Amino acid sequence: MTHADSTDQLATIEAIRAFNRLYTNQLGLIGRAFLDSPYSLTEARILFELNARPAPVARQIAEDLQLDTAYLSRVIKAFREQGLLTTRPDPADKRSQTITLTTKGRAETADLADRSRRQITQQLGRLSENQQRSMVQAMATIATLLSHDPDPQTKFTIRGHAPGDIGWIVHRQMKLYAAEYGWNSDYEGLISRIAGDFLIDFKPGREYCWIAEKDGTIAGSVFLVDAGDSLAKLRLLYVEPFARGLGIGKALVQTCITFAREAGYQQLTLWTNDVLIAARGIYEAEGFVLVAEERHHSFGKDLNGQTWQLDL
Repeated sequence: MTHADSTDQLATIEAIRAFNRLYTNQLGLIGRAFLDSPYSLTEARILFELNARPAPVARQIAEDLQLDTAYLSRVIKAFREQGLLTTRPDPADKRSQTITLTTKGRAETADLADRSRRQITQQLGRLSENQQRSMVQAMATIATLLSHDPDPQTKFTIRGHAPGDIGWIVHRQMKLYAAEYGWNSDYEGLISRIAGDFLIDFKPGREYCWIAEKDGTIAGSVFLVDAGDSLAKLRLLYVEPFARGLGIGKALVQTCITFAREAGYQQLTLWTNDVLIAARGIYEAEGFVLVAEERHHSFGKDLNGQTWQLDL
């Protein structure tokens, strides 16, 4: 390494240290209490992890959070004494425990999440929509660059929809597109109708909704619906900001294409707007062809609608 390279690396290190100091100060992570709660940051993170996983195992929590097992055992013991959780031996490994949050534990976790959202909402109030969008994109870039997993696809799973998922998708898409593109509630009306029709007229074997999950949290979704005459429609593809850059959108679209072929459809079509640049890149990479464009005023904005098509 040359002297110039060493100097550049030192400058990068110091820039990261400065950002870390700013970040910890902004989120109030220096003191013991997290968000003016009775918990430290580590204790709060443990509660979040326990709440996000369907059947958490103490050993796995310790590994994922890089915690000393003795320390985690003390925290779990304290939480159990406070009535926040119950434990039982892990059937797969008697040396570890499976953990279940109690009603009180889930309420405490929900309160922490609410405190966190209020804090972030207050911070975002000082930023314009464009600044917020830039910040989210920058955080996604940092998360992707710091990932050490050589195969990022292992970081998420894809499953079919379950009760409650469809309403959540409508809620999240409206929130995201309002924040990122300034779309109004007309869009919520549209996706509510699409989602409602999907549930009411669902055709098993011909239609499906796939949910991507990362660390037990919904990270994105896509629908495939029957449009008649051997034509299927791909609808409502989206990926959460925290999960972008992991290949989730591509995996959802590929899953949709595979299902359409196996179901016997001859063509897969979709309608989108050209401002959704990342989604359009995925469609084009998977072989979709742009067949029509039309300017329109929808969702409170002047937009350019596009119809894409894939022969199966």
